[in-house]
Amino acid sequence: MSDRTKSNSTSTQSAEELIANIQKLMAEVESVIANGTDAATEGATSRLAALQERFSSATDAVQGYYRTAKKKVTAGAQAADETIRSHPYESLAVALGVGVLLGALLRRRD
Repeated sequence: MSDRTKSNSTSTQSAEELIANIQKLMAEVESVIANGTDAATEGATSRLAALQERFSSATDAVQGYYRTAKKKVTAGAQAADETIRSHPYESLAVALGVGVLLGALLRRRD
């Protein structure tokens, strides 16, 4: 298994765990809001503080995933641009070949 595959599977697991944690957090917030009549009590206040901390942590994690994804997309676009600029005729040939194959496949479906 390559480093890239390990990194992707780890990121995917972390993202899934993050989504599950956010769903749990939202359920807890809904229950606190539903029982909001005694929100002034000390227990509810401390629970709200804990929920705010967890939400802040989840927000930070989502922002980290966003920054990582943005960097990867930008790097991929730059690499593709450099490749196309350094090999313009080969790039045109590849694009033409892909277009012909897709056209043939789509025509075959009809």
